Amino acid sequence: MNVGLCARREDALEAVAGELRDLGVRAQTVAADLAAVEELDAVIGRAEAELGPLDVLVNNAGIEIAAAFTRYSRDELTAMVDLNLVAPMLLTHRVLPGMLERGRGHVVFVASVAGKQGPAYEAPYAATKAGLVGLTQALRAEHLHSPVGFSAVCPGFVAGEGMYERMLQQGVASNRLMGSTTIEKVAERVVEAIRRDVPEILESGTPLRPVLALGQLAPRLAERTAARIGATDIFRRMAAINGRE
Repeated sequence: MNVGLCARREDALEAVAGELRDLGVRAQTVAADLAAVEELDAVIGRAEAELGPLDVLVNNAGIEIAAAFTRYSRDELTAMVDLNLVAPMLLTHRVLPGMLERGRGHVVFVASVAGKQGPAYEAPYAATKAGLVGLTQALRAEHLHSPVGFSAVCPGFVAGEGMYERMLQQGVASNRLMGSTTIEKVAERVVEAIRRDVPEILESGTPLRPVLALGQLAPRLAERTAARIGATDIFRRMAAINGRE
């Protein structure tokens, strides 16, 4: 497939595009801040002008800040909702009509395990990721018999770059019960979701689905279990490091 890449940093985009081009893939970069929701139509327009209609959309941009809920500013709350939830919704709204008209397509929402069981000190992040899970379920139900698919991929702690890598640099790591995964494994799961039209995939490095299933059957017990496996302590430590406990 030809690949369109969108992020804020042009240098990082060009580095990835170079790797793809070395593999014989046509790659086009679009430098943009997806939190600027008024510019999202233009982002899709620029990609389609270079590559043609989009058959696959992977919504992967996101931001996370560990803090006590009352220690977030209003601007932080709305910015997190705009980037993590509103942007994927609007991008999907923009490309879906063309996919339906052409009779093919797939949309992936990179959510999070936090969207399945919200951890302490991660309230707005968990809310936005739960929104992506619900959005995926609703779109699958609406388009059950259409040729366009939708998937939610829910990673846990992802080593390599990004949020979890910053945690590791600050001396906060996951534990054996919660595990961790890699960028490569998450990418493989995204491809699997597209190829097999999988509704939802968890990728955390440890089997968390039984705990999440418990949350549906016994919510009070599930929240106690989440605290005991160390999730609350990990994010409380991050909030303290951020001066936001």
